[in-house]
Amino acid sequence: MIFSSLMFLFRFVPAFFLIYYAVPRRAKNFVLFLGSLIFYAWGEPVYVVLMLFSTVSDYLHGLGIERARKHNREGAAKILLITSVVINLGMLGFFKYADFLIQTIDAAAGLHIPLLNLPLPVGISFYTFQTMSYTIDVYRKKVTAQKNIIDFGAFVAMFPQLIAGPIVRYTDVAMQLKARCVTWEGIHGGAVRFVIGLGKKVLLANQAGALFERIYDRGTPSVLSAWIGILCYAFQIYFDFSGYSDMAVGLGKMMGFSFPENFNYPYIAKSVTEFWRRWHMTLSGWFKEYVYIPLGGNRKGIRRQIVNILIVWTLTGIWHGAAWNFLFWGLWYAFFLILEKLFGATGRIYTLLVVLGGWVLFSMTEPGSLILWIGGLTGLNGAGLYDRSILYDISNYPLLFVIWTVGATPLPARIGRKIAGSKGGAVCEAAFVLGVFLLSVAFLVDASYNPFLYFRF
Repeated sequence: MIFSSLMFLFRFVPAFFLIYYAVPRRAKNFVLFLGSLIFYAWGEPVYVVLMLFSTVSDYLHGLGIERARKHNREGAAKILLITSVVINLGMLGFFKYADFLIQTIDAAAGLHIPLLNLPLPVGISFYTFQTMSYTIDVYRKKVTAQKNIIDFGAFVAMFPQLIAGPIVRYTDVAMQLKARCVTWEGIHGGAVRFVIGLGKKVLLANQAGALFERIYDRGTPSVLSAWIGILCYAFQIYFDFSGYSDMAVGLGKMMGFSFPENFNYPYIAKSVTEFWRRWHMTLSGWFKEYVYIPLGGNRKGIRRQIVNILIVWTLTGIWHGAAWNFLFWGLWYAFFLILEKLFGATGRIYTLLVVLGGWVLFSMTEPGSLILWIGGLTGLNGAGLYDRSILYDISNYPLLFVIWTVGATPLPARIGRKIAGSKGGAVCEAAFVLGVFLLSVAFLVDASYNPFLYFRF
């Protein structure tokens, strides 16, 4: 079940919030935990057991680490931390990378080891990172271990951010799990944020994705087709993922939570470094906090910093998927981040070209497609500068290209705040939100194209 589905919008959400608002405060975490399990089990009836195992495992590890520390058993605390990390990474590695490893061994050694063909548990990349950061923070004495397993389960399984983030660390919501207020302002603001995210996903991302798929399916792209196609993918993945994050933050507000922001208009960045301070900020923050800084960060000289950047971005690439293109994508960014550390390269055009090049690597999981599209972007694949099909597409999408471009900047939000603060602003806001919601629903009823790109991560 994804947020941009009629099942979620008209069945799950009304039923969940009707119960959530009706029960007393002390029962809200139980309703959240149970509702989240139902949400997850709707699409993953078997793998919900895996998530429950992860929840119980890290709950017990947190208690064990704190108890060991209380009795001055530092060695036992460290062993418990290591076993927690090994279990989490072992689960992630087995389900996400086992077949990739088997394929690599088969290709390198000429073997024929059969693949496991295990379906990837939805959201495993996110909830394993969340629970792992919890035990690490308990070990670091940044938080106290959660004694109530229902409260801890609500943190792990919390459905707004379960599937694709933002990655909410326990430190972000520890106090909110104990005491939070559901207010009309939070419900109203959260509902508005949710609808805006829904509109970004359904009205903008889906249209960009449909055009990208159309261009991709034509085969060898011309220069113009390749550039228009990768621009469409860039718009699709931004509005898709940032829209989903908006919906997650909005749902959290409606429940009394304050989740961290995940996007801050990354396409206006003037450097690759700045881009990654604006794109998927919770993932960047996670790797910085739990990998880059423990490795030494930038505190041990430029050579060590370069090595640390290479390690972090190798892991970041692999985290995104079990395929070589994701590894190359991570190394692509490592190269330019190191370049900026050494020479201070900046500029919006330079940054945009790097990002678009990254999206080519990210989107093309098949080596043949990657080579074709690199050839298309550089004019080396023999398909020419343009073709009639792409000219037809451009003539049919001029308004959407303007909306996509402007929508990726802070301008619409600024205009919206200005209108909301003016006389009659509340009426304008209500009309706009209602219009976006109704139009999104109309598209969902009629459309067959409604993917979510980060669903596979």
